[in-house]
Amino acid sequence: MLDFLKRFAGNRGAVIGALLLVVTLLLAIFSPMLYPQSPWAIAQRPFLEPFTTEGYLMGTDTLGRNVASGLAHGAYISLLIGLISTLVSLAIGIPLGACAGYFGGWVDDILMRVTEFFQVIPTFAFAVVLVAILQPSLTSIITAIALVSWPPVARLLRGEVLALKSREFIEAAQLSGQSSTTIILRQIMPNTLSPVVVMSSMMIATAILTESALSFMGLGDPEIMSWGYMVGAGRTVIRQAWWISFFPGLAILLTVLAFNLIGEGLNDALNPRLRKRG
Repeated sequence: MLDFLKRFAGNRGAVIGALLLVVTLLLAIFSPMLYPQSPWAIAQRPFLEPFTTEGYLMGTDTLGRNVASGLAHGAYISLLIGLISTLVSLAIGIPLGACAGYFGGWVDDILMRVTEFFQVIPTFAFAVVLVAILQPSLTSIITAIALVSWPPVARLLRGEVLALKSREFIEAAQLSGQSSTTIILRQIMPNTLSPVVVMSSMMIATAILTESALSFMGLGDPEIMSWGYMVGAGRTVIRQAWWISFFPGLAILLTVLAFNLIGEGLNDALNPRLRKRG
C-alpha cells in the first residue's frame, strides 16, 4: 500500500487531479451549510455580475438565482450520478465479462453478441432515447448512463479472464475441486482489480459529461440543480451574462479532468511495469 501511494504521489498530474477532486467533494458535502437556501430560490436581482456584491461571488442568473449556490449544490448531483451509474455499470459488466471469459463456448458467444448489440448503438443517442422514454428524472438518468456504459467493462473483464484462466494457479484451483464460482470470485476477480479501478475513474468522468449533456438538452431532472442545467440555462444570454454558463462549464471541465488525471495516476501506480516501458 505504501509503495502504491509513493508511485501515485510521484505522478504530478494524479496529485493535481486528487486535489481538484477533494475540493469538489468538500464543496458537495458542505454545500447545505455554505448555501442553506435552495439553489432555485430567487435571491437578488437578475444578471448581477460576479465579484461585485458580497454574498454573490459568481453573480446571479436570468431569474436572480445565486450562481455559486447552484454550483455548490450541483457538485453533489454530478458526483452522485457519476458514482452510482458507474457502480451499476460495473455490477452489470463485471459478471457478464467474467462468465464469458471463464466458461467460453456458447456462453461466451451469447454474452458477447449481447454486448456487441449495445456497443453498436451510439451511446449518447441511446441515452437520450432512454431518458425520453422513461421521463427525465434522477433514476432514469442513472439507468440510461449505466445501460450505455457497461459493454466496455464486460469486454475488459472477458479479456482479463481469458488471460488468467490458463495460469497455473487457476489450473491448481480446478484440480483441487474448487467450484467455478469460487475460482472466479477468489482467484480471478482479485487479479482483475487494477484495470477495473482505472476504468472506473474514467467512467465516472464520462458519466458526469453525459449527465451534463442530457441536462443541457433539457432532459435533466427538473427538480434538481445540475451543472449541465446551469450551462443550458445560460446559453441564450451568453453574450449578456457570460458567467451563468462559464462557471458551471469550468466546474465540469475541472472535475472531468480530475478523474482523468487520477485514472492515469492509478494506471501508473497499479501497473509500474507499463510506466517503466514508457
